[in-house]
Amino acid sequence: MTQATQTDVIIIGAGTAGLAALKQVQKETDNFLLINEGEYGTTCARVGCMPSKLLIEAANAYHHRHTFAEFGIQHADQLTIDIAAVFERVRHLRDYFVSSTLSSIRDIEDKVITGRACLKGPNTISVNDQLITTKKIIIATGSRPIVPADWEQIGNKKILTTNTLFEQKNLKPRMAVIGLGAIGIEMAQALSRLGIKVTAFGAESLLAGLTDKKVSDVLKQALAEEFDIFTEAKADLIETETGVKVVSEHNEVEVDQVLVAVGRRPNLDGMGLNTLDVSLDDKGMPEINPNSTQVEGTAVFIAGDAGANKMLLHEVADEGRIAGHNVVSDGINAYCRRTPLSVVFSEPGAAVVGLSHAELEEQNIVIGEVDYADQGRARAAQRNKGLMRIYLDKESGKLLGAEMACPAAEHMAHTLALAISQELTATQVLAMPIYHPVLEEGMRTALRHANKQLQASHGFDLSRCDAFQAEALD
Repeated sequence: MTQATQTDVIIIGAGTAGLAALKQVQKETDNFLLINEGEYGTTCARVGCMPSKLLIEAANAYHHRHTFAEFGIQHADQLTIDIAAVFERVRHLRDYFVSSTLSSIRDIEDKVITGRACLKGPNTISVNDQLITTKKIIIATGSRPIVPADWEQIGNKKILTTNTLFEQKNLKPRMAVIGLGAIGIEMAQALSRLGIKVTAFGAESLLAGLTDKKVSDVLKQALAEEFDIFTEAKADLIETETGVKVVSEHNEVEVDQVLVAVGRRPNLDGMGLNTLDVSLDDKGMPEINPNSTQVEGTAVFIAGDAGANKMLLHEVADEGRIAGHNVVSDGINAYCRRTPLSVVFSEPGAAVVGLSHAELEEQNIVIGEVDYADQGRARAAQRNKGLMRIYLDKESGKLLGAEMACPAAEHMAHTLALAISQELTATQVLAMPIYHPVLEEGMRTALRHANKQLQASHGFDLSRCDAFQAEALD
């Protein structure tokens, strides 16, 4: 080891959380170092949010041919898909998005070290045989897909993750997807819509991070019309000469490739957290304050996917900003976090906003719901599948949360998140205008359904207007 150098702040990891922290640190000091191992560019831009949405958009565009006849558009059967061209566009735009994330570090190359960092104590790290001491450390090393060790032996030509899926020049005709969380659901549907024969397996009974069984069942029914999907199906993989056999208690199927989407693991291996003199849990994780990102009692802050809290870009970026602010402040500040919001970009879309059904099961609530089968705008667009359920506090009428699998879930979830964050009641939300005809009229139906279950005065106001009971108007 060379003699130790000194700096005020070390940021380990140049992903979303690390770059958000960097922006905060740069406002107060230029005495910092950014250390990163491997490729630069965020998980979101390289292998996550952006390439997956590029693939989903192509898949949805091609899938819409199935609606053409109903719209009076002929010869949809003449359309074909060029998978190689689809993936070429994914990579082209992916690279553009990656390059934009790198702009933050182009002007600070003298403060960037490429290498693997390891804690050697609460204020010291080693990297490339160099010791560096510092006042504060931010660990923002991100995460990677989980692949069981025995599955790794099959090889990366047959076993794919989101780290390798978007690098494919083409796809073979049969694919299994293991895992039915957000990533698994999105990719299973997209691959199926691109013409791949997909069979999907999930170990849990519920899909896409949903906790409301009624909503999850509606999503499963919609997806099952497009590809084979098995829940409560723990899968084992057996390599064959030509592919992989997937075996579960429900069935077995042989496929050419398997996309593994069973979760992500924080990149904290060998980070040296045991040198901090704090307790670690059975996964080797210290206790992290989610409102300050501090490892309690230390000068170390863990932000983003590395903290294994909520692996969602807006949450990850917030944690980076909080950590960045705290390492250059005189004291440690704890911040209220945003209203919980998660979205799955399937069709119908899935979302959980605020408190989930599971978190509210023991509370005194009323539930309003709407079935989108006959909702006017949804029928006009041939998107009339789905269910929304909204949860209100029974005493106050305030919105507490919602779960949905319905068209335009990504947009309505944001409206509901705003209402929840402002502690609005259903009456107050219903007093706001909703244009006609829009999909949000379905949300209004669910709010009306919930509001009628509350003990409230019956005086006239516009929030209490009844539905017309006509699909064209409601």
